[in-house]
Amino acid sequence: MANQIATFFSTQPHAEAVDGTRQHIRKFWDPRMRGRVPHLLAEHPSLLPIAREALEGLPASSHN
Repeated sequence: MANQIATFFSTQPHAEAVDGTRQHIRKFWDPRMRGRVPHLLAEHPSLLPIAREALEGLPASSHN
């Protein structure tokens, strides 16, 4: 799902796309989904660069 969100924002300049993806995840993913962020980063090399940067930039407190 992170890749789909990143694809939606990918028409924007890179920094804006990362921020838009990050904001969407922060607002709309429930805590269980955000709690899986460390797993996604470690186990899914197929994440698009925008999605990976957005997830890496989430504060640890927002993972819960």
